[in-house]
Amino acid sequence: MSGDILVFGYGPCGRETVARLQAQGRGVRVAQRRRPADLPSNVPFVACDVLEQDQVRRAVAGAAQIVLTIGFAYESHVWERVWPQTMRNLLGACAESGARIVFLDNLYMYGPQTAPLVETMPLTDYGRKPAARAAATRLWQEQNRVRVAALRAPDFYGPGVTLSHLGATGLAAIAQGKRASFVFSPDQPHDYAYTPDIGRAIVTLLDAGDDAFGQAWHMPCAPTRSSREILAIGAASAGKKLRLTALPPIALDILAPLVPFLRNLKEMRFQWDRPYQVDAGKWRARFWSDVTPFDVGVPATIASFSPPISPPSPRVPG
Repeated sequence: MSGDILVFGYGPCGRETVARLQAQGRGVRVAQRRRPADLPSNVPFVACDVLEQDQVRRAVAGAAQIVLTIGFAYESHVWERVWPQTMRNLLGACAESGARIVFLDNLYMYGPQTAPLVETMPLTDYGRKPAARAAATRLWQEQNRVRVAALRAPDFYGPGVTLSHLGATGLAAIAQGKRASFVFSPDQPHDYAYTPDIGRAIVTLLDAGDDAFGQAWHMPCAPTRSSREILAIGAASAGKKLRLTALPPIALDILAPLVPFLRNLKEMRFQWDRPYQVDAGKWRARFWSDVTPFDVGVPATIASFSPPISPPSPRVPG
């Protein structure tokens, strides 16, 4: 599909999306509150707060398609306010302009499950953050003026990704010779998506026909492994033995009331105390399935965090 594409949010997945679009010679702009320091100089930037309806309307003007890859502070009271408001603002602006929306979503809205996640599972009211994402989902599902496709992805990892369970305290720590740490059990099978694959999937939806919109799609992932196994791949690629500290469940219960970050994580324990698998059969049947294996993606991620090797100092003749 031709036309200008506006990407809201230049985090890891927004960055991968923009890079892929640029490599294809496509017209792409980036919008967020402040210009990212690493945004290429040839990518137009629009200063926009997604919580301000007039700013969103001005930013969306002229765009054929919108990509929403924005993130907010990981706090329940923030999510309850900003996610529905963001969705209302974008739906209102796109209803006026006719632009389609590709929404990079997560899987919180299903709540606790014991089977692999499928797109037909009902929305949950369990937990404040899952309920906030469910509320945003209902907004786009219960309207028919704007074409929306949601790409629902699990936890992700990839080059330069720090805000992830495999990020700053995981693969980045390993690359820097430190002990990795994990808040939940690292031994449960758990699906992870690779950020370059997510960027590819977003562009796939941008290029899809309207019949791919009005619905959710699950992001395909490499065959399920435990977090410990993935971190061990990282340690091996760094030439190190895995050193890993995991927080016992009882410690989370004790510390959560005292540590805001852990308090906000506690309600998401259901993603980590059982196998957490994503059924992406619907995506694979329509699009592609050749995702990046962990044996390729994890070493690339480790390399992105590894300190550069300094060339040897020239020997001074003596």
